[in-house]
Amino acid sequence: MSSLDTSAAAEKEAKFTSALPAEEPPVSRRRTSPQDDGGHHKDKLAIEDAVEVDVDLENEDDPEISQIPPEVRRIVSLHDDPTLPTLTFRYFLLSVIFVIPGAFLSAMNSFRTTYAPYSVFFVQIAGNYVGLWLARILPSRQIRIPFTKQSFSLNPGPWSVKEHVLITVTAASGATGNLAITPIALGDLYFNTRVHPAAAIFFMWSIDAIGYAFAAIARQVLLYEPAYPWFQALCQTALFETQHKQNKNPTPTARKQMRVFWWVLLGITLWQFLPEYVFPMTSSLAFLCWVAPHNPVANFIGSGLGGMGFLNLSFDWANISNYLAGVPLFLSPWWSQVVLFASFVMSCWILLPAAKWGGLGGYPHCLMTNRACTADGSKYPVTDLVTPQNTFNQTAYEENGPLYLGVHYLWAIFFDYASYVSAYSWIAFFGANTDRLNVLMRQYKEVPVWWYIVLFLAAFAAIMTMAGLDIIFIPWWTFLVALATGAAIVVPLGWLYAISNYQLPIGTFNELLYGTMVQNLKTNRNPLGASIYGSIAGDAWYRAQYMLQDQKIGHYMHVPQRTIFFSQLFGITMGVPINYAAMRWIVDTKRDYLTGAATDAAHIWTGQSLTSSLTMGVQYVLLGPTRLFRQEQFRPLPYAFLVGAAAPAVIYLLHRLFPRAKFHLFNTTIFFSGASIFYGNVSTGYFSRFLGGFVVMFWAYRYRYNLWAKYNFILAAAFDAGFNLNMLLIFLIFGSAKVIGMPNWWGNDGGNVEKCYALN
Repeated sequence: MSSLDTSAAAEKEAKFTSALPAEEPPVSRRRTSPQDDGGHHKDKLAIEDAVEVDVDLENEDDPEISQIPPEVRRIVSLHDDPTLPTLTFRYFLLSVIFVIPGAFLSAMNSFRTTYAPYSVFFVQIAGNYVGLWLARILPSRQIRIPFTKQSFSLNPGPWSVKEHVLITVTAASGATGNLAITPIALGDLYFNTRVHPAAAIFFMWSIDAIGYAFAAIARQVLLYEPAYPWFQALCQTALFETQHKQNKNPTPTARKQMRVFWWVLLGITLWQFLPEYVFPMTSSLAFLCWVAPHNPVANFIGSGLGGMGFLNLSFDWANISNYLAGVPLFLSPWWSQVVLFASFVMSCWILLPAAKWGGLGGYPHCLMTNRACTADGSKYPVTDLVTPQNTFNQTAYEENGPLYLGVHYLWAIFFDYASYVSAYSWIAFFGANTDRLNVLMRQYKEVPVWWYIVLFLAAFAAIMTMAGLDIIFIPWWTFLVALATGAAIVVPLGWLYAISNYQLPIGTFNELLYGTMVQNLKTNRNPLGASIYGSIAGDAWYRAQYMLQDQKIGHYMHVPQRTIFFSQLFGITMGVPINYAAMRWIVDTKRDYLTGAATDAAHIWTGQSLTSSLTMGVQYVLLGPTRLFRQEQFRPLPYAFLVGAAAPAVIYLLHRLFPRAKFHLFNTTIFFSGASIFYGNVSTGYFSRFLGGFVVMFWAYRYRYNLWAKYNFILAAAFDAGFNLNMLLIFLIFGSAKVIGMPNWWGNDGGNVEKCYALN
């Protein structure tokens, strides 16, 4: 075979190697007998023993079957029972139980430097147990709905796998954060502007609803195309199928798995009291600081809380998991974790020392902060640049001089621009049928397009009204541009997520575009406008991806499309008010930490994302891109768009020339996105994550696959759930009423928790 033929074959398989580890473990495969597969030998993964696999009852030469990828056929059932109950009393009760704490914790995460998300796997596992319990204890009484002739049963029968799926989907929709939290909190913290609670909640709900409506754009392309597996959806489906089988026929293995889950959850919950409260030193073990605690060079190299984090280890799951990086340790293939770690090494272990001691960037100040600075490195009084009429204060600007950014934050912006363009370029080079799953779903009514249109119009009317009344700081016509840019990015970034399980973080391109549009206006120059615009344009595709992923789960599990649609809207309608309440509590109790008036010794409540948004608002809205890019420090930034467009072309050329070298796994979008992370507050956890990923997704996957298939998703759920339970307990015990601080001791050093006493 020629090299080009080999390359073509590799390209055909790239959609799966992007979502799955590059090589499957040979020790985990076994042959089926000829009687099992109609005389054709085929490899079978060990996970097949853990789920109901009925594909052997089908003819694999049938076009409806052959178009389904083998990875999907081995996990997803090809049969359905349309009589199973869906929207029951148990569904509504459990949705409320799981969404409320999840929405609160997720909103809290918006203000933390690192975090572990409210785990959907926890909801999936715990929800199954509670659902089985409710099916046993609830009476089968009919309850009449007041003022109607309708009624419902408290207990319609055995616990249904479709109820289980819907509860999980509702939690995935409602027990999340909201991008509008950032501009609302910024207005309160820095500009003494408190948006009315009703307006804030309607705005938060509307940007979520627009994102869900935008899912209709990519639905036919990404949802029903069998070649796009949506790796996390497939992982959750494997767990659903496993639980469904174990509910019907409990086995000793199933009981052991659940014991492991609960013991690990308990262990992580108790352990996290150490790094989060009692023993913060365990969150960042800076060995070089132990050797030379008063040496500035050793401190900067070794510190993970304000330094390079070289060979720094963390035992804090928030730092190790760090979902801000976008690559979950237990769920993302090894190749994507390698790409992310390579970007960390370049940024922290190469560029940081080059900037600090080698003069990279030419500006020696503010290297480890993402706040705007003056020429001499002082904190820039950004709020002085806004007049009471929300216009640019030229006098204050002339008094304080040009605005400067630390070199680290500057290259973070550069790579953020590059990652955005790279997403388009990558799909052009590496991107892009009716199968049996689609046939099974035909018996259910499809969600009509007008449902999406009505949802969109309701959200559109709400935001246009707020823009017209000048409640949200942006001109009404920029809202229309935000909708257009959000719609344009849904398919490219949805495609990346569908094949690689990598969700590109919300970046700064939207804010740059907004600043370009308003820089010549006399009004609407409030820096909050950039964050408002970014939350609208960003959430449009961010929420669309969530909706598509959950609809893919419904597709795999044969849940009616309309009930999936309802469960998602029910989730955001319930979760948004909780998000707002959590935001108000954090702003009121952590205000000094968030504004920088006081320093959090553990670097947890830094409000890092808030600070970045404020800085972006000032530089793009008040100064404007034209003025900004004329400044010597900012002139390299526009070249990022060229780098982002060209890098996938280079990788594609290498892939064509050397198809066996697997260059197509070096995804430039993931690499640039990792390099765009600001590590100035926290650089610990990445080395620990790399070591953990090697054990879990390389060694265990390849050489202990049976063990991996049995426990990997269980451990993923237990770790994240234990962390979130710990956060909730710390809030309830030490912060819900009177804030109780941990006394200083050797493991909670008041000077520096890492013992890096000379760190500047």
